[in-house]
Amino acid sequence: MRAFFYMSLLTLVFLLASPFLYFFSLKQKYKKSLKSRFFLVDNPPFLQKSAIWFHACSFGEVNALEPIIEQIKKPVSLSVITNTGFQRASLIKNAEVRYLPFEIFLPFWINKPKVLIVLEAELWPMLFLTCKQRGAKTILLNARISDRSYGAYKRFAWLYRWIFSHIDLVFAQSETDKKRLQFIGAKKVIVNGNIKTMQTPVLTCKLEKPNKEVITLASTHEGEEEFLLNVLQLKKEQMLIVVPRHPERFAKVDMLLRQYAQKHGLLYEKWSSNKSLSGDIILCDAMGELINIYAITDITYLGGSFIPSVGGHNPLEPAFFHNKIISGAFFYNQKPLYALVKNIYITTNDALKNIDYKTVQKSEVLHKGNIKVFLKELP
Repeated sequence: MRAFFYMSLLTLVFLLASPFLYFFSLKQKYKKSLKSRFFLVDNPPFLQKSAIWFHACSFGEVNALEPIIEQIKKPVSLSVITNTGFQRASLIKNAEVRYLPFEIFLPFWINKPKVLIVLEAELWPMLFLTCKQRGAKTILLNARISDRSYGAYKRFAWLYRWIFSHIDLVFAQSETDKKRLQFIGAKKVIVNGNIKTMQTPVLTCKLEKPNKEVITLASTHEGEEEFLLNVLQLKKEQMLIVVPRHPERFAKVDMLLRQYAQKHGLLYEKWSSNKSLSGDIILCDAMGELINIYAITDITYLGGSFIPSVGGHNPLEPAFFHNKIISGAFFYNQKPLYALVKNIYITTNDALKNIDYKTVQKSEVLHKGNIKVFLKELP
């Protein structure tokens, strides 16, 4: 009965929202994902009827899943939400990739996987309910509840208890996450750390380290590049690589960096035009290159932490390569990951100009999850 009312409400919402969804699907940014998810354009059910189905939201989650999928060494199904997630997932050799349809289509779209593994907070009720009805084992992987979102989870605990009644097993990132997940209805919960610590990141290409100290502004957002450029005082023996978080901002950051380089008499290059790393300032205007850049970086300014609206980004990848990591004070969404890294230099924006790089210690990953605990749950 609860599922009937839920589906009825979703159907009504879908009918009312369809004109707006169609309008936004005409925009390049959403063209592929919205048409596939809400109108099933070029989005048939999985063909191979794989026994194992993974679902992740976007680029970062797919990146984290790839080493695990590679260890399975047999075909898997993989669904995503975003365009960038789909592009990244399509590079995984043993994965058949689809956009996850809107929930009202799932009962007609889902085949019969033996196990469904959903990453982090993708708690779509009909996804779990339908898979359970098809006889699948359901797993929530890498689950966490941040301090900021816990209040919302508690307010809607009645909904989450219904969702968790269809989830067989939860792998939580920490003991705190375990307690919070159990409070909102999770049944069997195993603490096994963050999956991003289970594997050493795999480089897609090996870059030659320049004969300079490399400073990287990683995963930056609107306003952060300009702010950090005003703070940094680039020396002759240093070079700067800027990696914006979102590809739609590449053109705007390109203009900003060109103007900055011209003003200070520095050589500017774009990654898409020249990968020799011979410039003083380089814009990385390509997806999937950040991990390769971390491998040659000395100092990383971790984006998303210098403005209050984002909440920080994953510090594990630069820590794997022992970068000196400098973070702003706004990392509230990444507290569990920050706790896994030693020697992150956290500072206020006002104090950034006074940083002496010689006093900043190299970072190090402290705790690693055990992938074998997860793999033994798979068929």
